[in-house]
Amino acid sequence: MKFACKTDIGRVRRTNQDSYAVGELPGGVVWAVVCDGMGGANGGNIASATAVKTVQEQIAAAYRPGMGAASIGNLLRSVTAAANMNVFDMASSVEALSGMGTTIVVALVAEGVAYFVHAGDSRAYHVSAGGLRQITRDHSIVQNLVEQGQLTEQEAREHPRRNVITRALGVAEQLEVEYNELPIEPGDSLLLCTDGLSAYVEAAEIERVMKNAPFAESAEQLVALANKNGGGDNITVVAIQA
Repeated sequence: MKFACKTDIGRVRRTNQDSYAVGELPGGVVWAVVCDGMGGANGGNIASATAVKTVQEQIAAAYRPGMGAASIGNLLRSVTAAANMNVFDMASSVEALSGMGTTIVVALVAEGVAYFVHAGDSRAYHVSAGGLRQITRDHSIVQNLVEQGQLTEQEAREHPRRNVITRALGVAEQLEVEYNELPIEPGDSLLLCTDGLSAYVEAAEIERVMKNAPFAESAEQLVALANKNGGGDNITVVAIQA
């Protein structure tokens, strides 16, 4: 497994509120987490960094070689629940951090299967010989409107409330995450990103880079594209190649 990672402040924001981490576990297992913080400059930074640190520590402590699909699913739900509680407790106890939260998307790849949990509008994509497919579903107001047939995908990209999410880590004691899993083949890639990428780079362009650029340069090229197209948000890209 290979990683290509890049985070960037973008061209508009004064701070980078995104955080990410990647890691390897015994048996060729790999994992990654990407978070996009919210709640003011300090709050967003702290929420995303706290969530990423918690996930990193919890996966390292709890993963065991040979875990089955059900156990891995429970593991991912458990680590995000722990991250949620840590961020929520901090936001509840420090007045200056009140209301902070973060999106989250976590992937773990073991024995030819990729497992995901997410909350918010940070995304996971699967890139294979068949093309690029979005694995996660945005938890956002505009995504709900698209699913109800009230907006087209293009209208959603330009909607004034496109950044309003309906689910986030750290804003309540309980967090409902969405879980997915899919088989992956050698040569396939996974892409985790914040909306600083997905809001500024079309899916076709993401696919083009992932399929044609040297893998080691893929994250950097995608970040450069997002900045070229406006860079209106922090941008984080984590790519994993099987």
